[in-house]
Amino acid sequence: MAMTIVETTRSITGGVDTHLDVHVAAAVDANGGVLGVESFATTPAGYRELCSWLETFGNPGRVGVEGTGAYGAGLARHLRRRGLVVIEVDRPNRQERRRNGKSDELDAIEAARAALSGRASGIAKSADGDVEAIRALLVARRSGRNVRVKYLNQIRHLSFTAPDELRERLRDVPVDHLAATAAALRPRVDGDSVTYATKLAIAILGRRVLALDDDGKRLDQALDTLVRRRAPSLLEVYGVGTHTAAILLVTAGDNPHRLKNEAAFAHLCGVAPLPASSGKTQARFRLNPGGDRQANHALWRIVFTRMSGDERTRKYVARRLAEGRSKPEIIRILKRYVAREVYQHLGRD
Repeated sequence: MAMTIVETTRSITGGVDTHLDVHVAAAVDANGGVLGVESFATTPAGYRELCSWLETFGNPGRVGVEGTGAYGAGLARHLRRRGLVVIEVDRPNRQERRRNGKSDELDAIEAARAALSGRASGIAKSADGDVEAIRALLVARRSGRNVRVKYLNQIRHLSFTAPDELRERLRDVPVDHLAATAAALRPRVDGDSVTYATKLAIAILGRRVLALDDDGKRLDQALDTLVRRRAPSLLEVYGVGTHTAAILLVTAGDNPHRLKNEAAFAHLCGVAPLPASSGKTQARFRLNPGGDRQANHALWRIVFTRMSGDERTRKYVARRLAEGRSKPEIIRILKRYVAREVYQHLGRD
């Protein structure tokens, strides 16, 4: 009787330690045994070579990648287009590092083993749609806001030490008009050198603030357009504005379906209480210090807005205070409730 031999391709798992110029990749078998380690350039050609190299060992079902939101972003997109599951590996195995030391090769192997064992199980953000565009705009908007505050503070400090006439001219100017007033100064070279230099510095700082204001308006318009296109119903939630919605969308990513449920989203935002029971101390929970702190702050802003303007929230706070809860505890509870509500409006496809 003839025997039919069926050829099967073994399943392997990849791991990548990402860097600016070179990615170090590792391949492990189903038992975690190392099949090979190799380095590849961080270019489209290097990405293709990395994938082809992995396929020489078998069928790479999933690849654990460190830094998919930084150096590994381009590689993660390439792997996803090839049909591979990209697992975000956040932190190397510290015990393994203590035993064997630190090297790029070891980090790549540990990334593969973390993806294989399930120690790292989070699907990486795809970063290939409107949400990635929102993230880029938020970077520019946030830095512009920080620099604007810095320039305004410098104008104030220069005015404090300015000659008397200039100091009096800027003394009672409200902050909303400070930049325009500063930019309108006309320094004269033929006058006192200190007055001239101080006026020139303040005027230049004022024009910088006005330029940042114009840039901010342009960025806000682009953000509003993208947020409304991605998740229009999110802006209908009480207390959610364009910036808050943008931050929450960036936290969820372009593929929010990778979050299994609203509890996973709450954990990602750092508002899911962590169990802290031990021995005779049971049913105890502690504050979660992890998660995306920008998203955590966005939820806080929503809660803060509701506590001042939403009647239902104000009644809830009053009832909880009467029960002996502290205000920080109530805010933490409300953030968890808001995370559950927001999750329904993230534009999951």
